[in-house]
Amino acid sequence: MSINLARNSLGAGAFAGAVAVMLGAFGAHALRTVLDAGAIGTWHTAVEYQFWHALALLAVGVIAQRRQDRALHLAAYAFAIGIVLFCASLYALALGAPRWIGAITPLGGGAFVVGWIALALHARKT
Repeated sequence: MSINLARNSLGAGAFAGAVAVMLGAFGAHALRTVLDAGAIGTWHTAVEYQFWHALALLAVGVIAQRRQDRALHLAAYAFAIGIVLFCASLYALALGAPRWIGAITPLGGGAFVVGWIALALHARKT
């Protein structure tokens, strides 16, 4: 079971990192002249959080190669869900999505917090 968690977390983290690079470049080059400064700032925040949590998924994958438990599984799922909810909602808002999409963002932020707490609980058990 730990091999699947390790493989899945490493794969998801690497994919999320690659997408963050592409979206960061897209924002810096293609959107720079299209969006206002506030929207570019929102886009940049999404890219930054996506990068950090891609790295967190990679860390979970490395840790899972040695030892895994429910807390580590929870951390992986929470980081992935956070990337989707938090970052995707910010990307959408930057591109002009309806403001109600912003209600999704805190759910993703909460998922990030759950992921970090779960990772801390896992570390406490080692």
